[in-house]
Amino acid sequence: MFKENNNINIQLSLVHKGKVRDIYDLNDNYLIVASDRISAFDCIIPTLIENKGKILHKLSMFWFNMTKSIVKNHVITGDFNHFPKSLQNILYLRDRSMIVKKAKRINIECIVRGYITGSAWTEYSKTGKICNIKLENNLKEFSKLQTPIFTPSSKEEHGKHDQNISFTDMINILGTQTAEKIRKISLTLYNKISKYTFSKGLILADTKLEFGLYNDELILIDEIFTPDSSRFWEVEKYNKEGIPNDSLDKQYVRDYLNSIQWNRKPPIPTLPDNIVKKTIMKYMDVYEKLTGKKFNYV
Repeated sequence: MFKENNNINIQLSLVHKGKVRDIYDLNDNYLIVASDRISAFDCIIPTLIENKGKILHKLSMFWFNMTKSIVKNHVITGDFNHFPKSLQNILYLRDRSMIVKKAKRINIECIVRGYITGSAWTEYSKTGKICNIKLENNLKEFSKLQTPIFTPSSKEEHGKHDQNISFTDMINILGTQTAEKIRKISLTLYNKISKYTFSKGLILADTKLEFGLYNDELILIDEIFTPDSSRFWEVEKYNKEGIPNDSLDKQYVRDYLNSIQWNRKPPIPTLPDNIVKKTIMKYMDVYEKLTGKKFNYV
């Protein structure tokens, strides 16, 4: 339920409520709304990060425009002024919503890693592999990989943790042609965007992409290359010798939750004001560095 600026309530049909994004049915299309919620360890944190959804939206629109020559995407419009008049009455939607094609989502998280960290580091430490890909010996956490690797995972629902799968598993799920096409596009996108981010002073350590089918054509959906779906490190501060990097993404929230020794079970802790403020500053920093535009609060 959204409240109009003239105090009239308009109810839209909710299709899916995600950890951050909500999807509504517009008959022929979907409306995707980026909220100010933040998640960590597969849990939605009770504390909102004001303006976060607007940054995610604006940055995704920036990337969708930059990458459309590589792969088509689901965006019809992200410009609030081009929304139907009925939606323009819902001021909350401005700068955080897009109208998109009704694509059929492919239930695979398409992860590309240029550096080893996070769950990939945990798996490598135990097996010397990531998603059954054998890597060179003696890598340290945060090391740059010789070449970026594609490491898919299952996309789980209802708060379950996504599970890393091998590319062979992905072929068994999607078929060889679709799996190989997704891998090729994902690596192409990562290589293009990581070069761009590096030129702006940021390392794109890894990223998550999602794809769908629209009229039997593979397209890019959801969000892309945001601080929610990617790890960004500053080039000048990059530590490659196993020393933690100061991430400009939601890793900062994960680190805080680890510091208070939360057991990742209810009750889910709230975030103190200083963590909220530092988090939104990191998101704003990424947006401004990458787009060259000042983020203006509305």
